[in-house]
Amino acid sequence: MKDELKPLLTPWKIGNVEIKNRIVLTSMGGTDLFGWMEVNHFDKDGARFIKTVAENNCGLLLPGCQPVYNPMFGQWLYKKKKMFNDLAKWMPEFHKTGAKLFIQLTAGFGRSFTVSEMMETLYNNPVLRVLSKPVMDLDKITASASPSPNRWSDKLPSREMTKQEIQFFIQAFAKSAKMCKDAGVDGVEIHAVHEGYLLDQFTLHYVNKRTDEYGGSLENRYRFAAEIVKAIKKECGADFPVSLRYSVVSKTKGMREGALPGEDFVEAGRDMAESEIAAKFLQDAGYDMLNCDNGTYDAWYWAHPPVYMPENCNLEYVEHIRKFVDIPVVCAGKMTVEAGAKSVAEGKIDGVGFARNFLADPQWFTKVIEGREEDIRPCIQCHNGCFNMCHYKGVPNDQNLSDSLHLARCAVNAEMMQWNKHYIKQTSNPKVVHIIGGGIGGMEAARVLKLRGHNPVIHEKSDVLGGTFIPASSESYKGSLRALLQWYRREMTKLGITVQYNDEVKDIAEFGKDPVIVATGATPRLLKRVPGYEKMVEACEYLNGKQVGKKVAVIGGGLTGCEIAYELALKGHEPIIVEMKDDLVSQKGVCLANSSYLREWFAWKKVPVYLETTLAEVKDGSITVKGKDGKTMEIACDSVISSAGYIPTPIAPKAKNVYLVGDCNQVGNLKSAIWRAYEVAMKI
Repeated sequence: MKDELKPLLTPWKIGNVEIKNRIVLTSMGGTDLFGWMEVNHFDKDGARFIKTVAENNCGLLLPGCQPVYNPMFGQWLYKKKKMFNDLAKWMPEFHKTGAKLFIQLTAGFGRSFTVSEMMETLYNNPVLRVLSKPVMDLDKITASASPSPNRWSDKLPSREMTKQEIQFFIQAFAKSAKMCKDAGVDGVEIHAVHEGYLLDQFTLHYVNKRTDEYGGSLENRYRFAAEIVKAIKKECGADFPVSLRYSVVSKTKGMREGALPGEDFVEAGRDMAESEIAAKFLQDAGYDMLNCDNGTYDAWYWAHPPVYMPENCNLEYVEHIRKFVDIPVVCAGKMTVEAGAKSVAEGKIDGVGFARNFLADPQWFTKVIEGREEDIRPCIQCHNGCFNMCHYKGVPNDQNLSDSLHLARCAVNAEMMQWNKHYIKQTSNPKVVHIIGGGIGGMEAARVLKLRGHNPVIHEKSDVLGGTFIPASSESYKGSLRALLQWYRREMTKLGITVQYNDEVKDIAEFGKDPVIVATGATPRLLKRVPGYEKMVEACEYLNGKQVGKKVAVIGGGLTGCEIAYELALKGHEPIIVEMKDDLVSQKGVCLANSSYLREWFAWKKVPVYLETTLAEVKDGSITVKGKDGKTMEIACDSVISSAGYIPTPIAPKAKNVYLVGDCNQVGNLKSAIWRAYEVAMKI
């Protein structure tokens, strides 16, 4: 291990509990030990993930947040004794790793509850609302500090919680914590005065308008969280550690409106002056640790940083708040081990939080210790697998039900939390398998085939592996994507996979009866009906280095077009976005944390955006566009970039022994390419 990283291996204490090193697995939805949005049970997949991370040198582990009142079927956690008995049987095995476990208990979401179209229907249809109440009581689940709009939907507002309900929750926390302690758990974490969840909604001025003892003054607004830890200490004893998930500052301008890094704004939630007082107040109430980042669901990109956010984006705020408490603090949020180790060495923070890194590669910290950083499969902050709750104008959470119920999967690691369907099974009949195309899909298929015992051969028409992922990872802020590309290329070399460069396959008949995987990608959709379309620069041409002028019109406001516009602006160009839909990034599979960053960044920087607008003509020095009212207008620009999507281009159709993967099968994202490639490689 590099000398500068060794501070991460020093022990520390939370109360009387010693943690062997400074690495903390922070909670993620889907890594729960008692299931998620389903009948409470001891979850074997969650336990497998937690134990695997512990075996790979993580010091403190926090599984996914566990509702003390489960939204599904109205279950109170403390009443489910069997699963606590199962937990007690498992804890000795976990403790053999030398790690410590704090279970994170949550009061829930309040106005941040992720609402789908189905839920809107259940809530607003009087008959369905009554019939669905025993399964999902949306009125209770979404209740907040005060009447307020839901983060995701205008059709399902939050009512005010009663004082009686607050007391029920406080007692449920205490009873649940006691059952965790009796099962051998090392501590609990309360979720959360953080990220705009229910307990945080009580603390925030722009949500909490109460006039009783739970509203108004700082002491009143933080009373709910304070009474929870006092009840736990009374039930479990003063020595039982209780951590608090805590957002140092809210970075929020108001309902559904966040504040970006570097933006000058008026804080609607918790500012640093209040946080300095609140952190001490919460410590004095009994909390033994603050597990910190920033943001709310209205500014979601702080707590779930996408690739556009800077590394260590929360660190300076957490280091500052550490000066106002005597208990340890943890900082999370796109942390690097280098920055974390330096801050620990300087006594500015006590633990360093990581989450998605462990989904992409559960062994990543072991590899850091062993000096094998280049072997780490990197997280690329895409949220395609782990947290793809998607939202755009007129639509609440546009997400498949399977994704809602099974979080904590990973776009770049098809096996993560999918062990029952994605696993390496040795073949009893090794074959030569020809793979046409050396992009990410082709390389993933080759990797899995080789691990299974087959002999894959990649036929790549260029002189380099990567395909369209080369331009897709070229933007200045996509270092993690370039690291993933390097990881794949290295895997091809390590595994000894045959790669034939400058080998364009015209006809798969030359391979006889050998299995063939076609991974030839897609071709750009050209707007040939638009006069002057030939004057446009195609998106990949630009990303591969083609020069453009100062003022650039980007045709297409999906994810690719918006990322190109963002890159243009970062490089000093003046982008203009033209999009035919009524919102930017109006597509499934893109997490709200990612899409809201881009939408709000363009608004902040006053990037011209023309929605519900189509391209009518491309001229020299301008474009003509048509609005939804049918009127046309001319927009001056120096260059035009076309980002109108892609069309699958397989060189052969699916057939016996012929398999299609990646965009040549169906245009998607990195997750769909990698998962499809993995599944095809399993079949052969």
